[in-house]
Amino acid sequence: MNQLNKAEKIEKIQCFNEIMESKVEATPDAIALICEGKKLTYKELNNKVNQLANYLQKQGIAPEVRVGICIERNLELVIGILGIIKAGGAYVCLDPAYPQDRISFVLEDTQIPLLLTKNNLKNHLPKTNIPIVCLDTDWEIISQESTDNPDKKLTPDNLAYIIYTSGSTGKPKGVEITHSNIWYYLQAIAKVLPITEN
Repeated sequence: MNQLNKAEKIEKIQCFNEIMESKVEATPDAIALICEGKKLTYKELNNKVNQLANYLQKQGIAPEVRVGICIERNLELVIGILGIIKAGGAYVCLDPAYPQDRISFVLEDTQIPLLLTKNNLKNHLPKTNIPIVCLDTDWEIISQESTDNPDKKLTPDNLAYIIYTSGSTGKPKGVEITHSNIWYYLQAIAKVLPITEN
């Protein structure tokens, strides 16, 4: 009975940006991303993410502010998502394969003040007055920002991202995921699939 009722040690809940920064500090030169023949170490990834995060904070991105991101699955998508999170915002993924009507619905429903994309996808997006930042053609400006970690303004209860349902039973619904939701999910995954440095 005691064995079954054994209390587990509860660790401090971390925001996703803190989890990432811990990994960068522990293994800066380990490979973090491999995509289409390109590799980034944790330090290289963190530097790019921090430049974007510091840029986004200057655009007014802060906790609970939603930011749209419409990019194919590649390095820029990861940098964009992590940059939004480290700026304090919450990302809203818009699959470039979505029809324009669905993208328009999500943009209106979330009331995002800023949209990240790439130059080749701008024409696919519906007409909007939302400011657009292209992570390829605007990177020269973004890369002028500091590579230092941005100010930490997040709590575990802050929003990390919003994911939309398919809408098969009506309009798509946005499901809000907090940093604590991500932390608990990662803890559960780590128990089943132990992850090593490699």
